[in-house]
Amino acid sequence: MKKIKLNQVFKGVFVAFITVMVLSLVESCRKDNDDDTSEDIKTQKVVFKAEGSSGVNISKAVYGIDGNPITVTGLSGTTWTSPEITAEGVVYNSNVVVNATGVDAASTLKVQIWVDGVLKKESVASGLTLSASTSYTF
Repeated sequence: MKKIKLNQVFKGVFVAFITVMVLSLVESCRKDNDDDTSEDIKTQKVVFKAEGSSGVNISKAVYGIDGNPITVTGLSGTTWTSPEITAEGVVYNSNVVVNATGVDAASTLKVQIWVDGVLKKESVASGLTLSASTSYTF
């Protein structure tokens, strides 16, 4: 069985995430916003979080809203929280992908999307090479 390098896995996950972000942007551009008025403008606070089980080391996170990805590298530790993003106006989609290394096959990594202080979406990955992702459509 051919071994896949950890770097190749991370590159694959990153490419998949960018593809989802671009498709989200294209889809959001297709929506008709002619009915929007300044009175309808809504503000939402979005936070992305990751939490690993004991010994998990988070290394990278890619997150964003409506096709605007933010990449954070050089992370370490079992938890990570993004800065709060204020989304004004019509928002369609949010995405997060977090990569980490586990200590054994039972290691877990949980990612979450919070909107206005309410948990909207969560996903959990397990194993030695951890890549957890989720998206939330508003």
